[in-house]
Amino acid sequence: MPLGFWEGLRQLGIAPHDVIRKAQLPITLMTEPTVSLAQYYAIWQAYADHMDDMAKGIIQLATSFDSNHYPPTVLAAYHARDFRDALNRMARYKQLCPPESLRITEEGENCTIELQWSDREQSGPPMLVGITLAFLLELGRRGTDSPLTAKCVEFSHSMGDIQTLEAYFGCRIQIGTKWNRLTLHREDLDRPFSSYNLELLEMLTPPLDQSLSEHQQSRSLTETVKWMMKRSLMGGRPDILTVASELGMSDRTLQRRLSDECTSFKHLLMEVRQEQAQVYLADPSLDIKEVAFLIGYEDQNSFYRAFRLWEGDTPANWRTKHIETNV
Repeated sequence: MPLGFWEGLRQLGIAPHDVIRKAQLPITLMTEPTVSLAQYYAIWQAYADHMDDMAKGIIQLATSFDSNHYPPTVLAAYHARDFRDALNRMARYKQLCPPESLRITEEGENCTIELQWSDREQSGPPMLVGITLAFLLELGRRGTDSPLTAKCVEFSHSMGDIQTLEAYFGCRIQIGTKWNRLTLHREDLDRPFSSYNLELLEMLTPPLDQSLSEHQQSRSLTETVKWMMKRSLMGGRPDILTVASELGMSDRTLQRRLSDECTSFKHLLMEVRQEQAQVYLADPSLDIKEVAFLIGYEDQNSFYRAFRLWEGDTPANWRTKHIETNV
C-alpha cells in the first residue's frame, strides 16, 4: 500500500484514520508497506463508501496523487522514455502487486489495456478498477505534458456519474461490459515523456527486476507460466516467445526448464484451457460461445472437439451435470 495513497487522501481533505476506521482495520496499517488482500480491498471499499459519488472519488484521487510520493514501481514508469515504455513498465511491475495485472494489446490505431485479476471469482472493488484505469491516462498526461484523451473506456460495474468520467477521459464510457479496459490512441504511445530520466531509471530498474525475478522464482516455473497463460488467454493463444521474453529467457531455455519439471508449454496450455473452461462453464451467465472465446478459441467447433478430449463429454452436458450436482 503506497504511502502516497494516504497523502493523497489528506490532499482531498480526508483523514486517513477515518478511512481505516470505516474499513474496520487497525490504525497501524497506515505505516505498513504491505497489507493482506482482504485488507487491501477493504481500504479501497472504505474510500469508495466515504465519497458521495464514485466517479468523483476516482478522478480526485487519480489527479491528486503527487508524483513525489510515487512508489518505485510507478516512478520507473513516470520517468520512462515515452508513453509506450511507461505502460510496459507498469504492466511488468504490476506483477509484484497481485492480484491485479494489466494486459496491453496494440492493434491497428488502438492500444487496449485490460485490467485482469488472478482470481476471477474475487475481482477488486469498482473504485480500485476506476482508479487504476484513470491513473494510466493520468500517467500519460503528466509524462507527456499533453491533455491526452482515451478512445473508449469500459467498466463491468456502475462507476457513479458517467458525465464526470466522460469529461475526464474525453470519450464515451460504457458500463456493464464483460471487462474493464481502457482504449487509447495508439499514436499517443510514441509521445516522449518530458519526465524521462535515464540516470534514475538505471538506479530503479535493477532492484525492481531483481524483486520481480525473486517473486517469480518463489513458485515453480510451471505455476508461473500457467499464471501468465491465464492472463493472456482471452481471444487468442499464448505465445511461447512472448511468455519467454516476459520471463527474461529464450523460448528454448523455457522449454528446457519446463522439461526439467516434467511438462511442456503445449501441455500447460491444454491444462490451463481445461481448468478455465470448467470455471467458466460453472457460470450460467456465460454462453458456450463466450467460454470458447475466453479460453482462446476463435471458433466454437474447435472448443467442442478439445473439450470432448478432456472430459469425454460436450460442454453443454458437462455444465448441466455440474449445476445439478451443486444444486
